Amino acid sequence: MNFIDEYRDKNTILAFKKLIEKELKKPVNIMEICGGHTHSIMKFALPSILPKEINFVHGPGCPVCVMPRTRIDMAIKLASMPSSIFCTLGDLLRVPGSTISLLELRAKGGDVRALYSPLEVLKIAEQNPEKTIIFFAIGFETTTPMSALLLEKVIEKGLKNVFFHINHITVPAPIHAIMNDENVKIDAFLGPSHVSVITGYELYKPIAEKYHTPIAVSGFEPVDIMQSVLNIVRQENAGTYEVYNQYSRAVSAKGNKKAQELVKRYFTSCDFEFRGLGMIADSGLKLKDEFESYDAEKVFDCSVQSKNESKACICGSILRGIAKPYDCKVFGKACTPKTPVGSCMVSGEGACAAYYKYSKVN
Repeated sequence: MNFIDEYRDKNTILAFKKLIEKELKKPVNIMEICGGHTHSIMKFALPSILPKEINFVHGPGCPVCVMPRTRIDMAIKLASMPSSIFCTLGDLLRVPGSTISLLELRAKGGDVRALYSPLEVLKIAEQNPEKTIIFFAIGFETTTPMSALLLEKVIEKGLKNVFFHINHITVPAPIHAIMNDENVKIDAFLGPSHVSVITGYELYKPIAEKYHTPIAVSGFEPVDIMQSVLNIVRQENAGTYEVYNQYSRAVSAKGNKKAQELVKRYFTSCDFEFRGLGMIADSGLKLKDEFESYDAEKVFDCSVQSKNESKACICGSILRGIAKPYDCKVFGKACTPKTPVGSCMVSGEGACAAYYKYSKVN
């Protein structure tokens, strides 16, 4: 069995297409929470395959995209400190700050490093004991356990030169914020798959019940998404609002308990500002007080004065699900992956990057 080809099989995709066309009774607005779904939807041209009544709406499921400029400016300030080595995910480097990006700072001589794994920090710290190592931790529930594990290893090894700037966020809180926005009309969700491996799909049941909104936790391949859309159509027809676990080959009801316990050991909830959504209560994570000696925001001066976002950029509206990349006047013109105006064009999971890469507009 080939675990890629079977989920990209043309005949299977077309079979789901026929079933969706046959059973669809009304327009459905489906928000894909994860940016990975956005890229798959565009890469495999699913909007052109599905009936026009199936409208995909892009959500805030890209951790780089939702980082507000203030957090980017904090990162740049920390990376500019003398004798510092700044470590983070590669996509973050190109997000514009108020005056400069991390990538531009690196070009000017700053020691800014993109990591494949957070655990690389251990080797960097051991090889550079005289340096201050800053790890800019970012991501939803998928990556939070890795940051927790890194902190555990730092403590075990007695490393005193590693500090964490925590930017971990959670999925449910921004969904509530979106559903409480009167300008947004969402009928159903494609639930994130990798996040759900950690959290379990039962996490979304209160959301489905509160807003009477079906949620299909879906894999990333086109067959996965088509099967999930069919389930949503059937739930819409039946008037049900359940959590459907399409990605059962990887996702369970309760998730990864060991990973969850590791996160609870070191983190506690906090309010967090999302680009486009504003400050959302209990939507982020921070280090517990007993670990504040590793918290870069407690140890160093992270105060910044950030400039407003470009008025031409509509990333905020895209992340809230009330606009699409095509609606932006600078999309594919002044704003491209090489010259990004906003974060949605930067990230490998950004909606604008997906439209630019796979559509025929540019």
